[in-house]
Amino acid sequence: MIYPKDFIETAEGLIFAVVAQELEQGKVLCFLRYVKEDTGWKKYDTAEANDLLKQRHPDYLHYSSVLDAHLHAVAVTRITRHHQPRRRLQHVMLAKELDAVEQDLLQLCHLFQQQGLDLIKVGVTGSLLIGAQNQNSDIDLVFYGRDVFHEARAITCELIRQGHLQELDDSDWDQSYQRRSCALSYGEYVWHERRKYNKAIINGRKFDLNFIDNETRLESINYQKCGTATLQCKVTDATRAFDYPAEFKVDHEHVDTIVSFTATYTGQALGGETVEVSGLLEQVEQGSKRIVVGSSREAHGEYIKVIQNHNA
Repeated sequence: MIYPKDFIETAEGLIFAVVAQELEQGKVLCFLRYVKEDTGWKKYDTAEANDLLKQRHPDYLHYSSVLDAHLHAVAVTRITRHHQPRRRLQHVMLAKELDAVEQDLLQLCHLFQQQGLDLIKVGVTGSLLIGAQNQNSDIDLVFYGRDVFHEARAITCELIRQGHLQELDDSDWDQSYQRRSCALSYGEYVWHERRKYNKAIINGRKFDLNFIDNETRLESINYQKCGTATLQCKVTDATRAFDYPAEFKVDHEHVDTIVSFTATYTGQALGGETVEVSGLLEQVEQGSKRIVVGSSREAHGEYIKVIQNHNA
């Protein structure tokens, strides 16, 4: 089984990050993230990845009719290696020699374990998954199952309270904000992020918590784009707020759901809160509509922000 946040490798020395569990035309939907060079694996951003594939491997460029989006895709038959986060974490936990990043990862996992979290449902992705980490690397943990993910968030909050972990400081938040280049102000961005408890600091190193839904999804539905929209609505159900894509059921005359494909807006709102959302309006054949935030990876000009919360 291939899950989002897994990495798949091809014979050309390309590593793609998986973005969807379902195959499309026998292909895994993904984004190119690392390219093998003489010095090792080099990380590529979205623009660099698209340029490289256009020039050298255009067959990996893909238009998804289900998502109505351009991304990358690799036929299952062309995968030479499947990098699995859970297997990699188990390998690190049993290893005799660890570098500084792996030591911090091990310490973090032991802290979670001491609080009763089952590490069999946890993995590590990002640079650590392929051993491409350096001294400045972050730790990207993945949790398989909604309950264990929310348990990890609650434990993170408690470990910060106890002083075993630290919140991000102003410099960390500034770096995070600059990297996101999102449509929110700095103050808005930090306000939303602080209450998610899906990132913190261990020994000066940032880590992130990511949720993977390992339940089987319903069959895919095709959506047609209907232009852009900005509106305000009340969130009625935020159960899938941390999913990929994040999903918020809303009470609005024309729109049923807000969906976000960009990590910035994962977990952005709670049930009962009023949000302002700007994104692409999409319609299914049956007529129901949704707003999509993150139609491109960087989601320029698209956002979700709480304008009235429980405490207002």
